Amino acid sequence: MVVIGGGAAGLNAGLMLARARRSVVVLDAGAPRNAPAAGVHGLLARDGVPPAELLDRGRDEVRGYGGDVLHADVTAVTRREGGFEVTLSDGRVPRARRLLVTIGLVDELPDVPGLRARWGRDVLHCPYCHGWEVRDGAIGVLASGPMSVHQALLFRQWSADVTYFTHTAPAPAAEQAEQLVARGVRVVDGEVAAVEIVDDRLTGVRLSNGRTIAREALVVAPRMVARAGFLAALGLRAVEHPAGVGEYIPADASGRTDVPGVWVAGSVTDPAAAAQINADVVAEETRRAVDAYRDRFPARSEALVREPAKGGPRCGV
Repeated sequence: MVVIGGGAAGLNAGLMLARARRSVVVLDAGAPRNAPAAGVHGLLARDGVPPAELLDRGRDEVRGYGGDVLHADVTAVTRREGGFEVTLSDGRVPRARRLLVTIGLVDELPDVPGLRARWGRDVLHCPYCHGWEVRDGAIGVLASGPMSVHQALLFRQWSADVTYFTHTAPAPAAEQAEQLVARGVRVVDGEVAAVEIVDDRLTGVRLSNGRTIAREALVVAPRMVARAGFLAALGLRAVEHPAGVGEYIPADASGRTDVPGVWVAGSVTDPAAAAQINADVVAEETRRAVDAYRDRFPARSEALVREPAKGGPRCGV
């Protein structure tokens, strides 16, 4: 068996296959998506462990059961009689009866100076990964995708000081604008030109007109793209995710793809996976906040729905 991808999903699969007394090779390109993060959170009994340490432990466990972990990029995958050949960047060509693809995703960030350098530190994406670390702080949310308003409402769970930057996106739709104002999320119009850094800490968001809004963290919705080009020769290609958050490789509930002998696991097959229980509660809290706002300010609420671009606690530029 060959597992393409040496992150948590791939190593866990390699561990289970090795324990099943299968010959298994895990291929690790050495570029984990969470490398910039200081710690892995939400992992029972290992919360806060540095990503590199977690992977080192995982490799040792796979090898402890007779599995192998090779550090190399995959350049091509070819179907051969009885299985597959996987061509590696160093010239090796392991063969496998089955393939499990756990290559993960690449985060494509908005073209705003300073974002990439702060990614995984104080430029964030997932509240479940980083929300606790920025709790009660001044949080900004950059409108950069279809889930940006949802992100603002989610991060409101961790802080009462959340500002939504429209950036280059259209103004929030009427229903979204009402939700933001009901939850006390301030809306700032204008394109974001850069993030401000002082002493290796994010201190603000600079708009194109030169104005700076003080923030301690900035939330961005990246476009998440599956690293699956080498699978095209097998007829397996990434497609657009229904939520509009990027690309993924379709599979059934077991991870089986349309290509016989090829399975997928981890974020490469479901980039929208998240803590759905909390998201459901956030939606309920937002509905209650909207109802309370309508009861308290009926005239404002009606005007907000008619002219969402002018309603709510906004900071014009």
